[in-house]
Amino acid sequence: MEFFKRRCCITLMIVVLGVNFSTAQADITEKELEDHIIFLTSENKLGRYPGGKVNRKIVSYIIRDFKKSGIPAFNRSYKQTFKTKLRVKEGEEPKKEVKTWNVIGLIEGNEPILKNEYIVLGAHYDHLGMGGGPSSKSDNIAIHYGADDNASGTSALLEIAEKLMANKSDLKRSILLVAFGAEEQGLVGSRYFVENSVVPLSQIKLMINMDMVGRLNNENHVYMGGAGTFPGGMELMKELAPPLGLSPIVHAGSVGGSDHVSFYKKDISVLGIHTGGHPQYHTPEDTVEHINFEGQKLVSEYIYNAIMAVAGSDYKMEFIYQD
Repeated sequence: MEFFKRRCCITLMIVVLGVNFSTAQADITEKELEDHIIFLTSENKLGRYPGGKVNRKIVSYIIRDFKKSGIPAFNRSYKQTFKTKLRVKEGEEPKKEVKTWNVIGLIEGNEPILKNEYIVLGAHYDHLGMGGGPSSKSDNIAIHYGADDNASGTSALLEIAEKLMANKSDLKRSILLVAFGAEEQGLVGSRYFVENSVVPLSQIKLMINMDMVGRLNNENHVYMGGAGTFPGGMELMKELAPPLGLSPIVHAGSVGGSDHVSFYKKDISVLGIHTGGHPQYHTPEDTVEHINFEGQKLVSEYIYNAIMAVAGSDYKMEFIYQD
């Protein structure tokens, strides 16, 4: 009976929220997704390696887009500064630590109590630079463009953020938007975030992470782990998919190896979402020409709808451990 009641509640939320989606003031567009990825993967971004002038330019770009959408900084500054070691192959000389940043925006909810609870939507913006490190799957020292990994997640973050801000009045809970640095160096940015959180960790009710969401396949598969870490998550993510023509592969656990792991280790509910692996992963061939922008738009809408189902209602949230 409890499962039936929850299922009916989820279905009702989808119907009600569907009305809001159709009247959204800002749309997620294929063109803007593409424009973001073209910028992030351009030759002069040199594979978005942590530290230095190029890193600062990328951070400035993300901040400008947040400002353009009317998204304020959290606590007066968009930047959360930290240092990271750079990974090298075994036996190589260590590299110096570099300074890099997480970028944080805030969309405040409207319900007096629930606005003190937060949904984190995150994606890492860094990549592998020129390669040559332990994570590269190629022996070529060349720009690793990282179009899918993870310019796709960063572009989705910016587009979903814009739509959330346009529909801010529908939010009960607040949204923290986080572009993480140094994920490829070992989840460094997300780990720094949870160890130096801008809000009490007990007030973060869900973290949704987008890492490689640009290669939707012909079967329209969207893969995710962690859907069983909050009540009704499996049912919610399955029921949100058919209206968009998506076929989700939903795991209760299988939390995986990206930035959401840092949150899960702090007993925070998570969803790690991606569109699957491919031969271009961590090679110089992960370029914009391979991105399925129509599919990326669908995945972005799917994630937006999931956020609204949780943040736009009094949806019960609690952490559920998964093996």
